[in-house]
Amino acid sequence: MTGSFNKKTLADLYLHQKLSVPEISKVYRRSEGGVNYWLKKYGVKKRSISEALYLRNNPDGDKFKIHLPKDSQEAMAFGVGLGLYWGEGNKANKNSIKLSNTNPLLMITFLAFLQKFIGLKTDDLKFELHLSAGSNENKAIDFWRKALNIKTSQFYKSSIIDRGTKGTYKNKSGFGVLSVYYNNTRARNILMEWLAEIAQLAEHAHGKRKVPGSIPGLGSISLR
Repeated sequence: MTGSFNKKTLADLYLHQKLSVPEISKVYRRSEGGVNYWLKKYGVKKRSISEALYLRNNPDGDKFKIHLPKDSQEAMAFGVGLGLYWGEGNKANKNSIKLSNTNPLLMITFLAFLQKFIGLKTDDLKFELHLSAGSNENKAIDFWRKALNIKTSQFYKSSIIDRGTKGTYKNKSGFGVLSVYYNNTRARNILMEWLAEIAQLAEHAHGKRKVPGSIPGLGSISLR
């Protein structure tokens, strides 16, 4: 395809078909610099490097599908799931949804939240056990595998932590601390946006007073 650039076609290729600048340059038989020039001239916002890498690694689109609550019962389940992530999730991880706990029921509840509202399948998830030295790793994996109905192949290599004889970690759980991971930057960012909305509502409920850990423009999210 040669000739002058057309704004509508160029925008469609870049924004809707998600073609990269190199791919568009091949379609138009123009230089990448030329494509970038016309994108800027037409006011088409360029993707960030992270967004470009995401598209490269996910050429068929997102592997998840968002489902928002449809009634009060679903809204309650949605709120519980967000609350669990707000309290127990690792918000500092920029590329994954991660939550750790020792309670099987809590983990089951969070997995149900991921399945219902982010459209994940259990097979999409990965797990990691954090065990104290001397723990029976096989027994712990078998416990969690049965409790959550997951596969042994979904477990990363366990993390063994030696806290010494005076530590309390060993007594925390006979089957260790389990972490669940969903490695997808976009899904993680959507979950953080939901948290921000809840945090802002909490601030408004407190007369717009800032709650400890507040992030300007996002609300009271405590990063860790």
